[in-house]
Amino acid sequence: MQVSSTFDSGNIEVLAADDPSDVRLRIRPDPPTDTPDGVKRFAQWFHFRIDGVRDVALTLRLVDMERTAYLDGWPGYRAAVSTDRISWTRADTAFDGHTLTITVTPDADVLWVAYFAPYDLTRVADLVGWAAQQPGVASRPVGTTLDGRQVDRLVIGDPDRDVPVVWVIARQHPGESMASWWMEGFLHRLLDTHDALSATLRDKATLHVVPHINPDGSFRGHLRTNASGANLNREWAEPTLERSPEVWHTRAAMDASGVDLCLDVHGDEALPYTFIAGAEGIPGYTAHQADLLERFLAAYVRANPDFQTTHGYPKDPPGGANLSMCTAAVAKRFDCLSMTLEMPFKDNADRPDAVHGWSPARCLRMGATALHPMVAVVDRLRT
Repeated sequence: MQVSSTFDSGNIEVLAADDPSDVRLRIRPDPPTDTPDGVKRFAQWFHFRIDGVRDVALTLRLVDMERTAYLDGWPGYRAAVSTDRISWTRADTAFDGHTLTITVTPDADVLWVAYFAPYDLTRVADLVGWAAQQPGVASRPVGTTLDGRQVDRLVIGDPDRDVPVVWVIARQHPGESMASWWMEGFLHRLLDTHDALSATLRDKATLHVVPHINPDGSFRGHLRTNASGANLNREWAEPTLERSPEVWHTRAAMDASGVDLCLDVHGDEALPYTFIAGAEGIPGYTAHQADLLERFLAAYVRANPDFQTTHGYPKDPPGGANLSMCTAAVAKRFDCLSMTLEMPFKDNADRPDAVHGWSPARCLRMGATALHPMVAVVDRLRT
């Protein structure tokens, strides 16, 4: 039996792997790693493979979990497992406050284990390559990362038309791989030339889509940060080329195009629901922004029963928004409708799936149905 994680988005430290009934592992935290002992760090994402385990009863113990970033993410959580990296199911998982214990007996010789079904950079490249071949789509990367990777952007429609401008961003936090599955579903429907709803949106708006804004962090197996250790969703007030070029370049491209609607796609560790957080707390939040948000939420609820508005984050009080975060920063900078979409790592508590939990398939549908609320508000974005 061998345990490894030296691949795209891999993350685990092997402490002991001699006994299949007591495999000891630890999550490697994001940089910086020189924090004082006992301080929680950005450690939550894990992704590794185990070879030589056909019909072997495995007990995997992830230790030191009290030092992970979001302890509320572990109760009720079940790890994602796969023997082919195509079909991902959930394994029996228990948390005692210190150790996350995963028990599984694979029916194949290789088992992959992950916090959520991974979406690696090869698949991102395949998605971008496919999309760039579709009618009316131009590949226009916004810039490069600290590791020299492109931050891809797809421009759908003629940017010189005087129509509303929609920006959609995914994977600011690289460990939130459900955002990439959402993006795949969104792009496949948006670019379907036989879909009347997508044709309506493309006729009425120009879209700028950033499928993966943090490829460095994703490749390195980080939870929330880029190559420099920056949490990109806390860099929007004052991004720099030295620390957060991904945000610096994206914000510059937004300044060039303007923004009428921005949707930033994420995943939430603790809450077992799909929901949207708005920008209610920004200074000068307008009735127009509030009306657009209400219409968007109502249309999403009608389009997809996995989306709901009962559970979510508390609204920021007036003037209490964190302007270093994308949603608030963009709403304030462009006086537009700006939102954060959150999907669960666990399951949808309203519609649980005992086998798959919250899954890539449900993320794909959530992305595809996002066109409904966009069409519902597009004519009002500049009213």
